[in-house]
Parts: sequence; C-alpha cells; structure tokens
Amino acid sequence: MKRFVFLLSMFCVALAMVSCKGEGKSMLTPASSGRPYEVLVVADDNCWMSKDSALYHVLDTDVPCLPQSERSFRISRVRPEFYDKSMRLFRNIVLVDIDASKYTQTKFKFARNVYSAPQMIMTIQSPTQEEFDKYVSRNGQAIVDFFTRAEMNREVALLKKKHNKTISAKVGSMFDCDIWMPIEMESYKSGDHFFWASTNLNDLNFVMYSYPFRDNNTFTKEYFIAKRDSVMKVNLPGAREGMYMETADSIFVEARNISVDGDFAYEVRGLWDMKNDAMGGPFVSHVRVDRANARVVVVEGFVYNPAKLKRDLIRRLNAALYTLKLPSQKAVAEIPVEGDGFTEEKMVPDETPDNKANKQ
Repeated sequence: MKRFVFLLSMFCVALAMVSCKGEGKSMLTPASSGRPYEVLVVADDNCWMSKDSALYHVLDTDVPCLPQSERSFRISRVRPEFYDKSMRLFRNIVLVDIDASKYTQTKFKFARNVYSAPQMIMTIQSPTQEEFDKYVSRNGQAIVDFFTRAEMNREVALLKKKHNKTISAKVGSMFDCDIWMPIEMESYKSGDHFFWASTNLNDLNFVMYSYPFRDNNTFTKEYFIAKRDSVMKVNLPGAREGMYMETADSIFVEARNISVDGDFAYEVRGLWDMKNDAMGGPFVSHVRVDRANARVVVVEGFVYNPAKLKRDLIRRLNAALYTLKLPSQKAVAEIPVEGDGFTEEKMVPDETPDNKANKQ
C-alpha cells in the first residue's frame, strides 16, 4: 500500500511538472527577478563604457509619443566575471559575446526561461567591437521591440488569468468580440457602436468602436485622425459645452502596420487633449478589419495621469489591445518577439558565452 501511495505521488509530481513546462516553466524553475522593463546587460568595459556605446544608446532611447521624456528601459550592467547565479535570474538579459576566433558575422540569438521564468535572454555575437556597434545601431528598434513585446506577453499572460469579465461581456454583446482588460476598470459608458471603460481614477481608459469598411484608404493616418476625432467628439464630451476629446497635433502621431495573430492591423500612437480644457495624455489604437461583417473595429487605450509617469500604463493598455478576438478568432496568440535575423535557441542553463569559451 505504501509503495502504491509513493508511486501515485511521484506520478502526480511528474504530471504537474509536465503541465508547468507546457507553460514554459518547470516547478523547479525559480521566479525571475527585476521589474517590468528592466534589462540587465552583461558586457565588458570596452563595449559598454565608450562614449559611442551603441547598445547603451539603443536601450536608453525614449518611448515614443509620450508627453514627457521616459526611457524605454531601466538598465543595469555587469561585467562578465560578475555574472553569477543571482544575476542570471533577471527577467531580461543581454549577453554580449565579441570574439573574432569564434564568429565571422554579427547575429542575434535568444532563449526563453533558461534560469528563471518568465525570462528572455538575448545573445549578441560578433567578431569585433566595430562590427558589433554597426549591427546594433542598424537593428536598434528590433532590440527595443524584442524586450518590449516580451514584457507585453507577460502582461497578456496575467490578463488571461485575471481580467475584467464585465468588459468582456459588454464587448461580446455589443460587438460580438472579446477582449481582456484590467480588472480595476469599473466605470462604463455605451453609445452607438461605441464603448468606454475606465478606472475610478480615470488613469486607465479603454475605448472600442466600429464603422463600415469601405476601402483601404481607411488605413491612413489622416483618415484615422478624422474618424477618431468625430467619434470622440460625440461620445467623450468634457464637463462644459464646447469641451470634447480630440487628437493633439498630428505631427506627433505615429502610425504603422503590425500583425496580430497573423492578421493585418494598423497601430496608431499619439497624444490626445480635451478641447478648451487642460487635460491630455498618450493614446495607442489598434485598427482591425472584421471581414466577416465588413466592418472596421477600433480598440484604443488612453492614459490620463497628470504630472506622473505614463510609460508603464500605456504599455499595459497596449498589451491588452492585442487580446482582442474578432468573431472569426478562436484564441489569443502570443505577440511575436523576434525580428528579422533573430534565431531562437535552446540554451542549457550553464551554457553562457563565458562558460562556452571555458569548455573549448
């Protein structure tokens, strides 16, 4: 009997470990350290300390379309000899490996959940410092996007476990869609093909609206701004007559094509303000095509957080926008992290660049 209980216990443990590995994490894998959007760089002084350090300048760029300057990441740096067991638990790591005896060209590699979870480790291999700097400078946006999307995927994973069911139900009944929004959004307003949700502090805001799909001219910055302003003027008026939300100067609006679950989407970022009032902040919108119903569906997150930081708030909302499921979609897909030239590899826990060199 004792033997049966022991075997049953071992079976349950093994089953649990397999289940956790299906989510990218073993029961024995420790939780990662560091805060969201914090990156640890493992590089020697020659690479990091020069005034022309390409990697530092790439990671230290501003987040676009914010009213105040906010850096893309909080950066820490450690020399390779001090990259110990505790350092390897960081959630986001960049390993710099410059060695002419091992490499003839520069490339990016990445691995998931090597020492902790959730974790992303990017390795940049290059034969020389000069080639390294050139390659990193050319592909700087890809590096920023890589870690930004990794963090957004973590936010999506949190939303999957805990999101606002009321918003999901209202979006389902009004638009026949689904979306995962933060649980603290408890204020709601509905209009004609329009829905708005907000926290009681009004710092996090979500808007969704739809309109008939006419042609591809829908996906231009000028068309989007005109449509957005007309919708917001009707549905989000200010406290007094003549006050309403509008898009701030179009010069500061950025738009690009993106892919959501392999489908085309149009992402627009910019600043909003309240006409005839001193309110404003950043917004990000996803414009999607619901082909089955011949309509355009727009989901938007905007932030109102005067005199305070807004980076993490707008990124949190942007991650939530990726969870929109149109009627034809069955599940929420992971946001692709890799850019052109990225290779995912299976890294053995002790197989860092330094350890590889010591083995050879």
